[in-house]
Amino acid sequence: MIDLRDLRDEDEATLYQWRREAEVDRWMSDAAFPSPEAHQEWFNRLRDDSGRRGWMIVRGDAPQGLLTLAGLDSHHRRGEWAFFIGAPDARGRGVGRAAQVLGLDKAFGELGLLKVWAEVMADNDAALKAQTAAGFRREGYLRGHVLKDGEPRDVVLLGILAEEWRERRDAARKALAEAHLIAA
Repeated sequence: MIDLRDLRDEDEATLYQWRREAEVDRWMSDAAFPSPEAHQEWFNRLRDDSGRRGWMIVRGDAPQGLLTLAGLDSHHRRGEWAFFIGAPDARGRGVGRAAQVLGLDKAFGELGLLKVWAEVMADNDAALKAQTAAGFRREGYLRGHVLKDGEPRDVVLLGILAEEWRERRDAARKALAEAHLIAA
């Protein structure tokens, strides 16, 4: 079963290892690959900043990826969504699909957000497809918005509102439970 769990100290090394992989790094909008020190600072901020939340995506006890929400201290009650599947053997197996459903439940339930939004590299077809399947809608297109490896890259803005998630939540959870990806 796929689940989300709070971050632990030992996750910092796993996340750094995944971040070093070309398949993960190619979709990150960071200007440059972080040094170990910069990565540790990022991890500490993720755990200590009240405006951010991060969860390890796990299958059983095995870490599979990371899901984060940022901007949570805004009075607008929205969060910036990001996730990736770091374990190569977890990609294409429904782990991301399950993590998104669990994460949207946390965002709109536990955290009481009204909107979740994301920036996705325009050529990241897998992420765009996955997030659209979860109910995210395209809200904008930003040309040359980020620099990756010194080159301007386009970004698609996606968003989902709490009421949109409520309309699709039960069907999404049921399908994943029937596929034995999440608990019923």
